[in-house]
Amino acid sequence: MSRIDRYMLSQLLILFGFFALVLVAVFWINQAVVLFDRLIGDGQSALVFLEFTALGLPKLVTTILPIAAFAAAVYVTNRMNNESELTVMQATGSGPYRLARPVLAFGMIVFLMASALHHILLPMALQQLSERETEISQNATSRLLTEGTFLHPSKAVTFYAREITEDGVLRDVFLSDRRKPEEGVIYTAAEAYLLRNQSVTTLIMLDGMAQRLSTETNRLSTAKFRDFSFDISALVQNDIAQALRVRNMTTPMLMTSWEALGQETGQRVGVIAQEFHARFAEPLFCIVAAMIGFTTLLVGGYSRFGVWREVVVAFGLLLLLDGIGSTLENPVRETARLWPLLYLPAVTGALLALGMIAYLAGPRWLRRKPLAGGEPAS
Repeated sequence: MSRIDRYMLSQLLILFGFFALVLVAVFWINQAVVLFDRLIGDGQSALVFLEFTALGLPKLVTTILPIAAFAAAVYVTNRMNNESELTVMQATGSGPYRLARPVLAFGMIVFLMASALHHILLPMALQQLSERETEISQNATSRLLTEGTFLHPSKAVTFYAREITEDGVLRDVFLSDRRKPEEGVIYTAAEAYLLRNQSVTTLIMLDGMAQRLSTETNRLSTAKFRDFSFDISALVQNDIAQALRVRNMTTPMLMTSWEALGQETGQRVGVIAQEFHARFAEPLFCIVAAMIGFTTLLVGGYSRFGVWREVVVAFGLLLLLDGIGSTLENPVRETARLWPLLYLPAVTGALLALGMIAYLAGPRWLRRKPLAGGEPAS
């Protein structure tokens, strides 16, 4: 690699790091607000919030990598064009293919980063995240044992305990169950205990009262009890781990019989095929994003009105290709043998970039049409 290639590649990597950092920060803030409200509202600590945030970063990074690669390619190309660096390089004999070489190398570097995330890091993070979500959701003490605070372990359920003793006794317990639309029930008890037997979690309430309000008849009935057991297993169950089971497997783990894997996970073969091939197709889109950003501005050339039109066109092409890729996911999930369709956006984008480079490198008569009077266009 020549010095000019290293110079251009270094500029691309520096700007790529800057845009990636900014985009990750912006998207992370938006997600962290929702995550913070959900976890802290359920009585979790700040350490759990930080752990969930760290486990969610690989998914966030895979989303912004193509955007950051495109932004870096557009910014560096525009700056080198405005500072006449591209003009000097072209004057010294560097053609479009030669100029595209460092951009292609940059795209390959981003492709390797995205591949490592998609094949190894992201599935491992999702697996750990699913395990932690299941653990927290099934841990009744982390969901219910927060004294002096009204908690909402599930929709339409409110729980409150005034005091929790050192031996685990809950005092002055309040439980409101509004999950059934035809009636609402409020339980109050002087004391309560939490018992867990394998997958069943039970709240034992002592010396309390149950108030049941029927919304149909608008009648309130009350009943006192000395002891009452309330099954709260439904409040602490979570099926996220099963829903994301295939996504939680690394790519080497998916290199097996998909029929057997489908029987084991309960998911269709098409879903497994889509997940497997998407891990190869999506990193390829990083190369396409960088090349389209570079070639579109190179075709546009210099203009005193700026390059906003070329940027809009390039970004529109990426949105179109990404939309096509999203549309093709469902057919592949239904029919596994259609998996080559997942590579269509990357192949189409590569052909567009190659076509623009060939257009620039082609003979003069291909790029400049004569005027009506026979004079060539200036």
